[in-house]
Amino acid sequence: MTFSPSAPARVGIVGTGNIFDRYVKGMARFPRLSLTGCADLDHARAVKAAAEHGIAAYDSVEALLADPDVDIVVNITPPVAHAAVTTQAIRAGKHVYVEKPVAATVAEAEPLTALAQERGVRYGSAPDTFLGSAAQTARAALDDGAIGTPVGATAFVTHSRAETWHPDPTFLFAPGGGPGLDLGPYYLTHLVNLLGPIATVSGLSRIGAPVRTVTSPGRTVESIEVTTPTHAAAVLGFTSGVIGSLQMSFDVWNHHLPFIEVYGTEGTLSLPDPNGFDGDVRVRRNLDAEWTTLPPVLPPSGPLDMEVQMLRGSGVDDLAGAVDGAPHRASAALAFHVLEALEAVERSSTTRQVVELSSTVGRPAPMHSEGATA
Repeated sequence: MTFSPSAPARVGIVGTGNIFDRYVKGMARFPRLSLTGCADLDHARAVKAAAEHGIAAYDSVEALLADPDVDIVVNITPPVAHAAVTTQAIRAGKHVYVEKPVAATVAEAEPLTALAQERGVRYGSAPDTFLGSAAQTARAALDDGAIGTPVGATAFVTHSRAETWHPDPTFLFAPGGGPGLDLGPYYLTHLVNLLGPIATVSGLSRIGAPVRTVTSPGRTVESIEVTTPTHAAAVLGFTSGVIGSLQMSFDVWNHHLPFIEVYGTEGTLSLPDPNGFDGDVRVRRNLDAEWTTLPPVLPPSGPLDMEVQMLRGSGVDDLAGAVDGAPHRASAALAFHVLEALEAVERSSTTRQVVELSSTVGRPAPMHSEGATA
């Protein structure tokens, strides 16, 4: 099977919620992807979404999965449904790309990679922002020794203010949500891309405000009872020996914190928001008087406004390329490793013990290397 602009991969989306438009508009930028249709448990919502974008609305998820004209299923259902829908799609013989987290729990995610191998399909997962110009520029700088040997790293996940823009962010404050599973995958995926796999995790977590008031326009709920930790801190022991510190919080509304920094024997590397694809990557060697902004090793995806940086689809295109034999970067194996590390933060908090991870994963092939394909 070879996907190309003349014979693109035919994509069906399961789930037409808040991020549906981001995928539709984002995938339209990739010539080897063609959107066939969508499905949702709420059929009326699927019909409305399909009409807005001029695509087909399937009568059910099962109907979409049974369509031989669908090559790739993009699963953007709520996290608690990720594993079930992915399982259905794999069993239907479809290649699958699932939104982050790859599943709501490690236990749900564990059987899926083996199932995909058994059925002979490719299985990938968000986040895909590490494929953008910022993360790839940082990766090139590290690989070129710009800050010497990496020693430490920090990452600060702060509040997305979902109460102010999402019509019903209840799922973010329930098991399967929280700052770890909502935003944590962007940060840890960036760190693994830069520094390699994580070996150990120790952490503490707690619930901050027990009730959240929703103020978003068009909201469908007025308040949320919080049932999952909203503030966590962790120490990450990377296999390479790098020590990382991670804070993830829906209780930090305002701050002066960086997004991600890596500290080496000869300098510091600073990255922009990993929830987007682009932005300035800065380096400052130990005796430098000022920071230097590095030239991007890949063309930026567009302007640094929220609308463009929130578009998705790079990971789906990456999956289509992997079906044709290119490196699979936004893989389910990478997403599983990140999920295990994030789940280990709460496990460590509960047991008051250091957690040793059972999974490992290689650093994804860099996009900037000679002969690499997007």
